[in-house]
Amino acid sequence: MSVAPALFDAHAAELVMFEKAGCPWCEAFDREIAPIYGKTEEGRRAPLRRVDLMRALPADLAFIQVERLTPLFVLIDQGREIGRIRGYPGDESFWGLLGALIRKLDAAGTGGEHALPLEKSEKSLRASG
Repeated sequence: MSVAPALFDAHAAELVMFEKAGCPWCEAFDREIAPIYGKTEEGRRAPLRRVDLMRALPADLAFIQVERLTPLFVLIDQGREIGRIRGYPGDESFWGLLGALIRKLDAAGTGGEHALPLEKSEKSLRASG
């Protein structure tokens, strides 16, 4: 008996990152955030999904109003946009902006049973890493 399919939910929250090759701010994100993102509470709540801006938009993301700016981070849940972060403002600002989006997700009542304890998320990982 496999439980893996039950863990996958096509309508779960995701942080969609629109990027393109040669984007210096995408590269900064890759250096500063990407290595730890999946290990944070934010990363578990909204896994990162990368989309190349130069390719066709996946059909399941057709509802997103895409901009030419990269990187563009769009928090989605259950087929709707919760909010976005335009550009990469540096690690401290990114975590603050993402925290605000996660709180918005919680307020919408679609992103899980409890609020995100931000103090125990990326800050604790940096301290231990």
